[in-house]
Amino acid sequence: MTSAAVSAASLLLLFVLHCSSDVDAAQGQTSQPNIVILLADDLGWSDVGWRNQFMPTPTLDKMAREGMILNQSYVQQTCSPSRAALMSGRYPHHLGLQYNTIKSGWNIHLPDDQPILPEALKKLGYATHMVGKWHLGFCNWRYTPTYRGFQSFYGYYNAAEDYYTHMANHGYDFRDNDQVDKSAVGLYSTNLFNDRAIRIINDHNTSQPLFLYLAYQAVHGPLQAPQEYIDRHCKHIPDNNRKIKCGMIAALDESVKNVTHALKQRGLMDNTFILFSSDNGGPVREYASNYPLRGSKITLWEGGTRAAAFAYAPSFLQKTNSSYEELIHITDWYPTLVEAAGGGSSVANIDGVSQWKNLLSGGPGPRQEFIYNMDEVRNDSAIRRGRYKLIQGYARNPNGWFVPPELEKVVNQTTVDFNGHKDSPPYSLYDLQTDPEERHNIIDSHQTVFHNLMARLDSYRPSLVPTKHYDRVKASSPDNFNGNWSPGWC
Repeated sequence: MTSAAVSAASLLLLFVLHCSSDVDAAQGQTSQPNIVILLADDLGWSDVGWRNQFMPTPTLDKMAREGMILNQSYVQQTCSPSRAALMSGRYPHHLGLQYNTIKSGWNIHLPDDQPILPEALKKLGYATHMVGKWHLGFCNWRYTPTYRGFQSFYGYYNAAEDYYTHMANHGYDFRDNDQVDKSAVGLYSTNLFNDRAIRIINDHNTSQPLFLYLAYQAVHGPLQAPQEYIDRHCKHIPDNNRKIKCGMIAALDESVKNVTHALKQRGLMDNTFILFSSDNGGPVREYASNYPLRGSKITLWEGGTRAAAFAYAPSFLQKTNSSYEELIHITDWYPTLVEAAGGGSSVANIDGVSQWKNLLSGGPGPRQEFIYNMDEVRNDSAIRRGRYKLIQGYARNPNGWFVPPELEKVVNQTTVDFNGHKDSPPYSLYDLQTDPEERHNIIDSHQTVFHNLMARLDSYRPSLVPTKHYDRVKASSPDNFNGNWSPGWC
């Protein structure tokens, strides 16, 4: 494909799988790029081989190194807020979803006041499919994937469930489109999602561009992995729980290998953009690792909000085998992918900014500032502007530096775990250019920077949408739906 054709195609964003196809990819294909988002769940900063030599992720490592590693790709601190930001292009505090994840039985959902990403891409002519974890509310059918722009959905609605039984809080949660699918019982979710994604690719009409959102359950808790992955890839891990986490990661990596192979076999790879990212930092209390970043999932430290991510699209990226050091926020993917699809570089009423042209060229990015979160219930928030980061409010625990057991001897460090607000003053200022591990609070020596960032942070407060009321609704009980989690109670 010529560079002119690439520009015209305005391809996708992050993560395009490489591999030139030995199949004739040109005949009968759309000029718009196929877009594939591979979203891992709770994958830590150093739960990948390109940052931790002991992690068995050869497929992801190859794609990251041959594509573009996104070293400053930011997400929200936990699941639902990140997914809401990805789908809507808006900060969670502009959606009322800044406080927490959406729990089973809560009548909270992603607002439907304006189109989300699959709806925008569908309007541009894309076939839109979702596989995996939704976690954006399901109290009414109108808030579920096939009513929000996806032509098909295969997966589950809730936050976490058993990988084999697909039970979540005493209810069964697995759907094929709108129907409860009991054929999934006893089968590992990573393998189920792998097989469905491949089926979608194989059945796809290549005259139409494809948008595939593959939101893995892996590697969220509970800790469950097929023994074969542990035996084959993880015997070197000294801790038993970390060993299971390693097996889950290995299964995820193998699935990515299979899905990208299917794209190659269909001749789609050269016209596909793949974005790979975690939805938040790894939860260290579930044996994830964000080393050497500080903190964990649910915190506003870098370990909770800076994602393991890359873009793989060698046919489109001018700078492959490279890293992108510009700031990217998860809200940016909506306008970036819309521009890649030919929909223009701006989308109304969102917080994200398109980085499409910058990703293609590897040049300076448009984002200089973003909000980590703004939570009026806990009274904590954080902002980054340029090299500086300000945290307002007591940063949440765990707030130490967690070294995975397989790395302790290599880095000659052990975990430093702070539990308590005594180690976290109400205002903290960090220079992330010189101190990405957030070890040195420089607020006393940088008062001008502090006051400037406080003013910027305060400028966002008038637009905050109050946190949605969260409460479990009795009518949501699976007992009312033949033992299944189901819409229809709000």
